Amino acid sequence: MSRIGLIRLIVIVVAVGALELACRLGLINHNVIIPPSEMASALWTLLASGALNAEIERTLGMIALVIAISIALGFALGCVIHALQRVREALDPFFATYYAVPVFIFYPVLIAIFGLSIMPIVVIGVATAVVAMIIATLNGLDRVPHVLTKVARVHRLGRIATALQLQLPAAAPYLFIGVKLSVSYGFIAVIAAEFILSPAGLGRDIAEAYADFDNRRMYALILFLLIVATLVNAVLHGLDIRFAERRSGGRA
Repeated sequence: MSRIGLIRLIVIVVAVGALELACRLGLINHNVIIPPSEMASALWTLLASGALNAEIERTLGMIALVIAISIALGFALGCVIHALQRVREALDPFFATYYAVPVFIFYPVLIAIFGLSIMPIVVIGVATAVVAMIIATLNGLDRVPHVLTKVARVHRLGRIATALQLQLPAAAPYLFIGVKLSVSYGFIAVIAAEFILSPAGLGRDIAEAYADFDNRRMYALILFLLIVATLVNAVLHGLDIRFAERRSGGRA
């Protein structure tokens, strides 16, 4: 483990230990937050019983669907917009202010159109995550060195070959930033949408546990989502570092 990784682990352990101690000593009301050890115990009980299997499958499936659509659609739209300069100029102010307006304000309209199905959640998730991928694609293509175009001409490469062999590898670091942001935004949007739009799923389960003052179940579900999100981000971070090392010849 690297020094930075060790520092991160120490910070997490200290924070969790401090919260555990504060809860056990009564510094934090048990009705507000339960000790992390109780959260872990409650989560283990739920996972072992299989009571969460349907909710986990539903929520993680929707998150994966939203992320996949957002990345593919965002990349495709980014390429098209980059090729159409006037369209790019018209849309740039929109992209700059997009996240100033929460997408969730449209959920009554989406419910009226699609009903209480998974579609409003998927639409909200994609609408939240796709623009991050579009912006990252535009930034990546903007930073492709012009010398690569000359290289393509010298070697008489077609557009597809130029894109696959030269432009995409050069834009890859920025595209991967878009992937990471799409994953984060997609995850957040789906869980948040389930609170208000879904009749089932982990987000809905958390909302119901909160309404029932069932702290053990609520914090167990929150802990599960934190673990999943942390693991996914850790994998993406590891891939990012590996790609950076390959680009720099192992010097990163």
